[in-house]
Amino acid sequence: MSRHLTATLALAGLLGLTGCASTYQLTLMPRDSGRTFSGVMDGLTYGQGPISVTIDGKTYNGTWVETAPAYTTGWVGGGMGYGYRGWGGYWGGGTVRMDTPGGGAAKALLTASDGAGLRCDLRGTRSGGGGECRDDKGKEYDVQIRLAAVETK
Repeated sequence: MSRHLTATLALAGLLGLTGCASTYQLTLMPRDSGRTFSGVMDGLTYGQGPISVTIDGKTYNGTWVETAPAYTTGWVGGGMGYGYRGWGGYWGGGTVRMDTPGGGAAKALLTASDGAGLRCDLRGTRSGGGGECRDDKGKEYDVQIRLAAVETK
């Protein structure tokens, strides 16, 4: 295996093992008024994390879990043959990262201290997106998801 290919595969493996923590701001609007409510969703590249939403002074806490990944990886191989009396040469390959159609979906289950529940279906969670939430009484909320601003010190 060539040194260039070895270095490329080592770098890809290292990047795959490192996780990037992300915080997302949520804005919820009920479908029966123009009021807005806020929330926070934290996550790692592992596809899960805590989520918190406050509606009318009641805070719902829970977790979100990715149900369809935003990206997938695959292996691509190739080679080149040469020679007068036989074949030989270089065979190699590497991983590629691709968008998953319909990916980036997540399910969030939240509860308040009084036992009330909020269920959310979210899409596009890696770079921002949207979704819907529904409380125990059937009230529906549209959701916007934005990557929170990064603070520098």
